[in-house]
Amino acid sequence: MYSNIVKFIHDLYKTEEFVPLHAPCFVGNEKKYLNECIDSTFVSSVGKFVDRFEEDMARYCGAKKAVVCVNGTNALHMALMLVGVEENDEVLTQALTFIATCNAISYIGACPVFLDVDRTTMGLSPQAVKEWLGKNSEIRGNSCYNKNTGRRIKACIPMHTFGHPVKIDELAEICRENYIELVEDAAESIGSLYKGQHTGTFGRIGAISFNGNKTITTGGGGMMLFQDEELGKLAKYLTTQAKVPHRWEFVHDRIGYNYRMPNINAALGCAQLENLDQFVQNKRETAALYKDFFSSIPEIEFWEEPENCYSNYWLNVVLLKDKAAQQRFLEYTNDHGIMTRPVWELMNKLPMFCHYETDNLTNTQWFAERVVNIPSSVRL
Repeated sequence: MYSNIVKFIHDLYKTEEFVPLHAPCFVGNEKKYLNECIDSTFVSSVGKFVDRFEEDMARYCGAKKAVVCVNGTNALHMALMLVGVEENDEVLTQALTFIATCNAISYIGACPVFLDVDRTTMGLSPQAVKEWLGKNSEIRGNSCYNKNTGRRIKACIPMHTFGHPVKIDELAEICRENYIELVEDAAESIGSLYKGQHTGTFGRIGAISFNGNKTITTGGGGMMLFQDEELGKLAKYLTTQAKVPHRWEFVHDRIGYNYRMPNINAALGCAQLENLDQFVQNKRETAALYKDFFSSIPEIEFWEEPENCYSNYWLNVVLLKDKAAQQRFLEYTNDHGIMTRPVWELMNKLPMFCHYETDNLTNTQWFAERVVNIPSSVRL
């Protein structure tokens, strides 16, 4: 069985050599725009490509404003600050996520609360959030508090896992009812839609990553999406060192952050965005081929996009029968030139976060013992 899987993936990517998990794809105007950027000498944090990338992304995603920054982690950090998360506040999130989600919470000195994921989405479960809040929270004025710790529950960060949207409308409603700010970790889901709306535009702020392994890349980079244009303007101000505009004087009236994306990275992003729809379609075709192939292997289930979703299939997922089968699959494929990976180590099991509150995490643990990511690059 495993040898057939390895052969299929090598054939799929038309190579007998090593097949990476997700490689960047440069087939458009990348070199042209980079050369323009270099010729202009504006390669740092000021330049036309920064403005253009923000405008193009806002238009593509249906946001009122988009603000670029250095990476997706910075985007999450700034988003949490902008919605008012403070030291010792609690932030509801999922343990099945990349560490950037929890690092961003920790930069503020806030405390994550890890709740279970949904078996149909692999993202934060609205039912789990609702049940946990019903047992552990109370409303005081216009704020939500944890009855056990006394801390304010200020925000909720669901993550669209591997590019598949969560039930974000349900989570948004729960957050509204409980005076909790919703920040979307849409790092992996550029090009993904939930009920026809782009991920990252349901909450107060959405955060996107353009790391080298994402569907489109700026080398390194991130972005915040806003439906509140004034909040977006404040984000732009704070991420560019909070400098008061003046032709020659350097005056800063607030503590700012050097989270500026260089123009040369934005140039790459502009070119990549021009091909995003083509990339997503290609990746969805790859997912369909995987689905057909694995349908004849009863021991392995291919993960499909959830209901009401149009997924970018950033990383394709197969589910093995148990932990032992997962490990055998990982060992064989990596030994034979196919890069595969399990889900990240669960956040509640890491030494920095193991003391924070969780619910039972039943589905979370179930996925951790079965998920394997398989090669998902755009096929040329």
